[in-house]
Amino acid sequence: MAEADKQREAWRLYRANWIPLAAMGAMLAGALALSHFSVAIDADLVTSLLVTAGLVISGRYLISRTWGTRSAFVLLAIAQLTVLGLFGAPLTYIAASANLPLQDASLAHLDQLLWLDWPAYYEFFVTRPVMLQYAVLFYAMILSPTLTVPIVLGFSKNYVRLQRFVLACTLTVCVTAVVSALVPAIGTYQQYGLPADSESFKAMGYLIQLERLPLARDGSLRILELSQISGIVTFPSFHAAAAILALWGFWAVWWLRPLALILNGGMLIATPLIGGHYFVDVFAGVALAALSICATDRSVWRKFATQHPAPRPAYSVPAESEIR
Repeated sequence: MAEADKQREAWRLYRANWIPLAAMGAMLAGALALSHFSVAIDADLVTSLLVTAGLVISGRYLISRTWGTRSAFVLLAIAQLTVLGLFGAPLTYIAASANLPLQDASLAHLDQLLWLDWPAYYEFFVTRPVMLQYAVLFYAMILSPTLTVPIVLGFSKNYVRLQRFVLACTLTVCVTAVVSALVPAIGTYQQYGLPADSESFKAMGYLIQLERLPLARDGSLRILELSQISGIVTFPSFHAAAAILALWGFWAVWWLRPLALILNGGMLIATPLIGGHYFVDVFAGVALAALSICATDRSVWRKFATQHPAPRPAYSVPAESEIR
């Protein structure tokens, strides 16, 4: 595909990617109206909204400049991923309020059917303090894809893959929120009676969930503050899904593949321990990410995107009507 065609297709996909995001926003608004939840209008939320607006405005300006195409797609993708986080995280808390029976026993049983021993996995790490330090580091890698994947793909001119990455993330978050309501679980540490907070390490991902998930389920937590919203989903593991999504994104740049394998493979390995996830949670997250990636190649959104006007190639300024 010629460079100009790639830019046009990426622009069309960018336009189409706002549709599922808008649907998520409408879903969140409806859920807030029908539930007892509310979102606190605090400094963090206002800052995020202003930054997102600034990214969109800057990206729309740069897309019409010969020298600004790469930066434009980077900024626009980061803006969409930011919106995804603003909509997706509150939806998981509202989903948790369905308060369906916890499925920890069933998830643990599935692990056993696969001959996977989570307590042995735990003992393997806690008896090796050096590995615990790396596990904590790799688990924190989930904070990087929102920025690093758009930067890498945008500046390497993988514009179409970047927009597919945004859509795959959106699909993954939507399905994760729905499934988490149907299959709620508190996690492995409580199920197996093992300490998540000891002198050797703290399973921070799990401890946050252990604190907030019960509050969302029993009605104690109904005011959602952006700075206080963290992951509370056990099944499927979004950490595992994020690792696969990021790995797929980075795979487009051949010289980054070894590093991407190490970092995202490490995140997969650390997820059961630091996040208190069952192994089947990880498998489900990997499968969900893979299906979302496949969907972006044959989805109705990509076909629908061809109906939207696109800017001309970067070397000529698009008409004003094309970028409105």
